[in-house]
Amino acid sequence: MNKRFRILSFMLALSVILAGCSDKDSSSESNTENSSSAESTASSSAEADSTAENDSNSEASAVSSNKSGIESALNLANMNAEWTYSDSADAWTMASVTAVTNPEIEDEQGVSVCVPGAYVKGIDTTGDGEADTTSGTANGTLVIDYDTKITSTNGQVYTAATAPVIINTGAAGYSEQSNQNASTTYAAEGYINVACGNRGKQSTISDGTYTGDAPSCLVDQKNAVRFVKYNILLGNLPGSVDYFVSTGGSGGGAHASMLAATSNNPDFYDYEIEAGAVGVYKNEDGSYSTTVTVNGEEVELSDGLWGCMAYSAITSLQEADMAMAFEYYMDTTYDFNTDFQKQMAEYLSAEYMEYINSKGLTVSESTVGFDLNGDGDTDDTVDLTIEYDADSHSDTNGYYGTYVDLYLAEFEQSLEAYLERLAYTEDWTWFDESGTALSDDEVAAMTNADKAQAFIEGRYAKGSTGSSSGGPGGGGMPGGDNGGGFPGGDGEKPDGAPDGDMPSGEKPDGAPDGGNGGGPGGHSDDDSTEEVGTPDAGSTQGVGSGKDSGNYASFEDMLAAYQADIAEIEAGDEYGKNIVELYDPTNYIGAEGTDDPTWTRILMDASEGDISMFNSLNMQILWLNAGTDAEIEWQWDGGHVPSEILGDSLPLYVDMMYGKYADGAVKVEKAAASGQTANGTASEATGKDLSDWVTYKDGKVSFSLAAAAAYRTAGASKAIPGFDVMDYGQEDYVFGSSSADARHWDKYVLKVFEENADTLKELFNS
Repeated sequence: MNKRFRILSFMLALSVILAGCSDKDSSSESNTENSSSAESTASSSAEADSTAENDSNSEASAVSSNKSGIESALNLANMNAEWTYSDSADAWTMASVTAVTNPEIEDEQGVSVCVPGAYVKGIDTTGDGEADTTSGTANGTLVIDYDTKITSTNGQVYTAATAPVIINTGAAGYSEQSNQNASTTYAAEGYINVACGNRGKQSTISDGTYTGDAPSCLVDQKNAVRFVKYNILLGNLPGSVDYFVSTGGSGGGAHASMLAATSNNPDFYDYEIEAGAVGVYKNEDGSYSTTVTVNGEEVELSDGLWGCMAYSAITSLQEADMAMAFEYYMDTTYDFNTDFQKQMAEYLSAEYMEYINSKGLTVSESTVGFDLNGDGDTDDTVDLTIEYDADSHSDTNGYYGTYVDLYLAEFEQSLEAYLERLAYTEDWTWFDESGTALSDDEVAAMTNADKAQAFIEGRYAKGSTGSSSGGPGGGGMPGGDNGGGFPGGDGEKPDGAPDGDMPSGEKPDGAPDGGNGGGPGGHSDDDSTEEVGTPDAGSTQGVGSGKDSGNYASFEDMLAAYQADIAEIEAGDEYGKNIVELYDPTNYIGAEGTDDPTWTRILMDASEGDISMFNSLNMQILWLNAGTDAEIEWQWDGGHVPSEILGDSLPLYVDMMYGKYADGAVKVEKAAASGQTANGTASEATGKDLSDWVTYKDGKVSFSLAAAAAYRTAGASKAIPGFDVMDYGQEDYVFGSSSADARHWDKYVLKVFEENADTLKELFNS
């Protein structure tokens, strides 16, 4: 049955259900009989109307016009959801239910909620409003206790009416995610935890149509937010609609960021309406209504967020190829796989300079805490620009300016923050200059400055507190403990550039056995080709290979493919939208129609190989200028999707923000470190010696922009271009169409191809 038939069937089924059913006290047997009758009537009616010609917009309007039907269908009081109690966690978890009325893939468009047991008197299984079951598994509705208070581990106080709601955005690698039960991770903190499914780049429906392309994944998450908020307003779930926080890692971190950046923006309403979301409807005149009926009153419902905690956020993709090329190119010793890729990096770097300078970015020095114009104070608002002078800035291939000064300052601050946290080590092993482990008394006597100096000199072996848990919930996110070294490589390094080895740790998805792309050991001079990318494991094109493309026989063939694909995307989808633009959070932060979040925090690994640090920096700049309390941290030695470490955690930051912005809340601060009193048990130091390029004095660190660039390329895992990949990488499957699994999409890469075709075609696959 095609989409038009399903929508008509749903509409007719709803009309029969609403006419034949009584209120929420109706028996399940009666509901079942009415549903069966409705399905039969709807099926025959749909077949009779099968010749009707309605475009997708009119179909969406037909769904949204039945506001009362959607609200009734998505009211948990009418859904007889299954709840299971965990005695060990003192929490109730709702089995996944479908969050929309017109799902394309029901198993990927659901939502599950876990609530602290203290907020629940029991489960009402008979519809009389009384708690009939207080343990085990039961179908029914929650009976909520709004009086009980929960004090979190950090001392914040919540009730069923004020508790934050954590939205876990899965979508690792922009992939599909099946519905799953929410974890009990945050029950002890007093939070409501939400897990939702989502369509992704692999998703197809039964007739073979691709349906996981942008913006479906983000839309499914927005619809989950609407569903949970709606049921909070109805009194079916505990929690506050004012304190929703998104969190996720990698592709999930991208979606956590995009969910916050696009909060309640109307550009996404048509997609939400098509899915049958609650609280967003299209009027006959083409305008939108975003209210729901609660106790006879119309109440605004938003898919917006209060906060965001994103880990290794792989966004914005639209900037990603330029930004990564710019980072690589600022390291004059970086070993590109091929001459074609090196030339592309040079051209894309110039394109990125033009792109940034066209944005008119500014930043308040007092807000970021840096003296960017060098006048001795932090009282000014500074224009952020990239400049070029090949002679005076040869150590970074000619690039300098206030924009990269801010980038460098963020790097230095991130290392300083890491060194300050060394006060929270518990089982690290510390060594003296000769390599001998310190005694317990010597460790107990170490000041934080002593630990910082030992760290800079590599005189340590990490303990468990170097990679503790505390990242995103819903099953937890992987931590990382990549080394903080730098590439070796041939040739003379610029002044201030570090020596050392590649970071240790696992290779990124798709990286061949030869090593990380572009870095030492990652280059192969043979003509071996890699398998073209797939939705499940996209190729990191050219990594470890001396050939630019195994998919295109000539540069002209490749150029034609990019031109055709990007022309399709720019022509717009069924709603006239460019899906690449929809997935660029920088288009929406501070934009008209967006309800910007109160706060955001993005945690990246400082040697992150999967995306440039400029991407998170750009989001922070825009959020700060929009009035959002926006923090970024590039964690030293963090690994892809870094864990919260050394006394930090997601609950600590949420509780701190709640104390800062919620009226009457407790002001929360990080607990003081107890200090390490005994040395660890490692037999030798495993830290990297950074002292030849990092200067540490009076709690401050400094190093050159060239050194920062070399540090970044140490973690390189992608070729150039690394996102809109010549032979299709995993991001190319995000921007496919209903009939094309993958498409090229980066207009800036295409611009470079077109403007420099004569040069590039001679280098391609040479």
